[in-house]
Amino acid sequence: MGSSTVELTKDNFDAIVSDSGFVLIDFWAAWCGPCRSFAPVYEKAAERHGDLVFGKVDTEAQPELAAAFEIRSIPTLMIVRENIAVFAQPGALPEAALEDVIRQARALDMDEVRASIAKAERPDDA
Repeated sequence: MGSSTVELTKDNFDAIVSDSGFVLIDFWAAWCGPCRSFAPVYEKAAERHGDLVFGKVDTEAQPELAAAFEIRSIPTLMIVRENIAVFAQPGALPEAALEDVIRQARALDMDEVRASIAKAERPDDA
């Protein structure tokens, strides 16, 4: 892991994600070939986007976190903005796709996202 990424554990996860407005999380394991091929792509993106937090969760070392997020396949990329998971997708993304996902996540109107969640959680008035 390079200096641009942060190792997330059950002990620091809540603090880092809560204190950061925009966090990308790579769920990975050392034995996973696609994880190893995605790592340099993720690291380069972390270097390009110094204003964002890029975290890594080793699913072998942190099984509680993997279970909490129902990670069934690795690598899985998750993006959390303002404590709301706005993206989660298994599979190693090519560099252009990762940049596109970051761009889209940056463009989200979080007030709209929160309103949409609130509406989905409300029982139908009809």
